[in-house]
Amino acid sequence: MVQFKDVFKTYENGTKALKGVSFQIDDGEFVFLVGPSGSGKTTIIKLITGEIAPTDGSVNVNGYDLGSIKFSKMPYMRRTLGVVFQDFRLIEDRSVYENVAFAMRVIGASNKEIRRRVPYVLELVGLDTRTKRKPQELSGGEQQRVAIARALVNNPKLIIADEPTGNLDPARSLEIMMLLEKINELGTTVLVVTHEKELVNSFSKRVIAIDGGRIISDGMDGYYSYET
Repeated sequence: MVQFKDVFKTYENGTKALKGVSFQIDDGEFVFLVGPSGSGKTTIIKLITGEIAPTDGSVNVNGYDLGSIKFSKMPYMRRTLGVVFQDFRLIEDRSVYENVAFAMRVIGASNKEIRRRVPYVLELVGLDTRTKRKPQELSGGEQQRVAIARALVNNPKLIIADEPTGNLDPARSLEIMMLLEKINELGTTVLVVTHEKELVNSFSKRVIAIDGGRIISDGMDGYYSYET
């Protein structure tokens, strides 16, 4: 679960990024976070991942109070998250299998666990025939699938997809969104941060819209109309 209660964030340069933001994402939800550039979307992501702290208000993520969390507990909180980036961030000289396995090795998973989990996740994202390929041998959509597999392999409670289709054409974008929807149906909470109106409006999901550091709408209509 993600819970923001009256959250303010002012950066050192004086920028007031969030101005009293409150919302809750329950376990198992699929939510779009939308808004124009500079609206506060990136700040919300950084607060959820613990990269920054709120200036005021409270942020709770998967049972952790990020206002009072000890530094030593932060890695455990982050293990409950999987993050997918627009630019994939794959290791170019490693295979698809190794890119995904690397995420498990970082947290100290055994070789036995890796051999069990990685093939399952690669099959889930449709890459079980691409395990030995390097990133440069894959299409953009396939690279994003590797990134999703990497985010999913440690069985996080929440996946945050930050503009996951920004580098993809419309057909591949739709495929990625349908994959995230499938992952959500298997029980993982999914938060997709995007400014792509057409994509959001193709799915009947909850949409939280932010502008100027404030939540301007939050509902299941799957539609938003302002300019980005």
